[in-house]
Amino acid sequence: MQDVAKESGLGDQALVVPTDVSDAQSVQALFATTVDKWGRVDVLFNNAGVGNPPGMFEDWTVEQWKGVVDINLTGMFLCIQQAFKTMKAQSPRGGRIINNGSIAATTPRPNTMAYTATKHAVLGLTKSANLDGRKYDIAVGQIDIGNAATDMTVKMAAGIMQANGSIMQEPVMDVAIVGQSVVYMANLPLNANVLYHTVMATNMPFVGRG
Repeated sequence: MQDVAKESGLGDQALVVPTDVSDAQSVQALFATTVDKWGRVDVLFNNAGVGNPPGMFEDWTVEQWKGVVDINLTGMFLCIQQAFKTMKAQSPRGGRIINNGSIAATTPRPNTMAYTATKHAVLGLTKSANLDGRKYDIAVGQIDIGNAATDMTVKMAAGIMQANGSIMQEPVMDVAIVGQSVVYMANLPLNANVLYHTVMATNMPFVGRG
């Protein structure tokens, strides 16, 4: 995390707070430390997440299932919860929450039941938080990302299973494009909101039959 802060070039403007998003007290400490440093929270990018357990879901343990749910779903809820508490109390009131969803929220891949289930749930979190945040000037939206070049997508260059059981290489896009999208959403005035934003590699097999 310190390395990422250095790469940002922000110097003292970057605050590093190691946090376990699946733990309520850890999330509370994150927000308390942030408010202590900056006095308020204007934007939450709810980005923490993990991929699917390996293998077929019939062979997963309950612990493997819960490991994905605890981070991808409960962790996102806990961060939204603390953001609401903070944004309601600060002056001027309000802020923005951007949830990192996935194209899996509408179109899953084979053998991804845990990841897909949590991303479907994120869509529900976004809708509910958007509705509940209106009266507090809290804008909530979601970004769904398809094939950004990260450590999680390295295997796509070697080939990944398709819905018909075949293995196919898939194109990826520069992850910096995702950052540009998040910055755009974050910089909107609070009387405007991007509720859903999909950014994806143009030629990836997602729309229609691929």
